[in-house]
Amino acid sequence: MLPALSGAPIRVAVGDSLGPHLAQTSIPGRTIYLDPCLLEKKGEFERILVHEIFHFAWVRLGNPLRRDWERLLASELRARVRGELGWSAEWRKAKLKAQDVRQRTPAWRRYVCESFCDTAARLYAGLRKHDEFTLPARAVRRRGAWMDQNLATFGVRL
Repeated sequence: MLPALSGAPIRVAVGDSLGPHLAQTSIPGRTIYLDPCLLEKKGEFERILVHEIFHFAWVRLGNPLRRDWERLLASELRARVRGELGWSAEWRKAKLKAQDVRQRTPAWRRYVCESFCDTAARLYAGLRKHDEFTLPARAVRRRGAWMDQNLATFGVRL
């Protein structure tokens, strides 16, 4: 179940095919565009919608919490934890180099954001199993505890 959400309304539009993408989000326009194919497979609409909603949460999270999330992911990388909770984070993680983490490059920051959104989708969309959920259970629990402590307790600003 989603934590309490607050903020201005977000428009969700399901329309024309988005090509290779399942969704697009306009933060300034406060709009999420979803490909209609998401309506065909049970749970996929919810998973992608929650992921996109959490892009709005990410930009309002604030630097201290974003940095804390980065530290959690950096500790996973140091421990050589494999897998992710969605393809959008998985392929970015696979391309990272040690210098990306040290220098906080755009590649690292994009991975961190996508990992945050994929984690939220895994925790709050109601799906327990999915082909894209490849992160070990221990890491999922650790991320879930972080989300509970920092989001579920205080709510999420969008």
